[in-house]
Amino acid sequence: MHIGLNMAFPQSSANITDVALLAEDLGFESIWLPEHPIMPVHTNSKYGGTPDGSIPDYMSDLPDPYIMLGMASSVTQSLKLGTGISLIPERNPLILAKTISALDLYSQGRFLLGVGGGWLREETEIMGGDFDHRWSQIKESILSMKELWTKDEASFKGNHYNFPPVKCYPKPFQKPHPPILLGGSSNRVYQRVVEYADGWIPVGLTLDQVKQGMDHLIALSEKSQRDPHSISVTVYGQPPDLSILEAWRKIGVNRVIVRLSTTKEGEFIAEMNSIAEALL
Repeated sequence: MHIGLNMAFPQSSANITDVALLAEDLGFESIWLPEHPIMPVHTNSKYGGTPDGSIPDYMSDLPDPYIMLGMASSVTQSLKLGTGISLIPERNPLILAKTISALDLYSQGRFLLGVGGGWLREETEIMGGDFDHRWSQIKESILSMKELWTKDEASFKGNHYNFPPVKCYPKPFQKPHPPILLGGSSNRVYQRVVEYADGWIPVGLTLDQVKQGMDHLIALSEKSQRDPHSISVTVYGQPPDLSILEAWRKIGVNRVIVRLSTTKEGEFIAEMNSIAEALL
């Protein structure tokens, strides 16, 4: 079972190249960066990670994860680089496909595309997404990017995205494309994963709920004549507790992403060292 790090990485926290080098040296398999391109000043949406639903200040100070991961790739050799998660309803798939291809190519196949629909309606709508239909947007975005990644001349016709035959290079290093991991906890996520993704990122579920979800994925895969082993499970945002990680390992998850509790400058490096000492 692989162990990665979830980093909410405001610009003031630390230098991403220093953090990536340390993560690789300490033996972590991967780093995962979230994104919020903008943060609305006024919102009625509630954040699930605070008791009162308030949105932490650091969320308005997150650099673009693709640029940060590109910087990380330039100083590392084996560290995998993941978005955790990318809000692709807020991104044009033509531009995103090229960004991902370049990042995967120049990192020599180390990129992992973690995808989610987001929770902040106002952000999605300001960025041009359709919040109520964001999962149909995600499906079309992924399917259109697969066309761009795998064909010399690609076109797509959908309800949200349409483009005539185009050429889009470079192609990704990984074939046919980087792994696509869907974040989600609703019952619909399992069919989505089996239909057009390569892995599942459960968030906020108990061990028993994840095990049930894994069983459901196996059943749906077999029904769809897909190899269940082609679908990975990455449990996100776990505390750095060895007994908890062992419990996840026993039920067969492929990867656990441990969360850093701090976003403060000077504390990032110290916490990474302490987590590695406890877990690796």
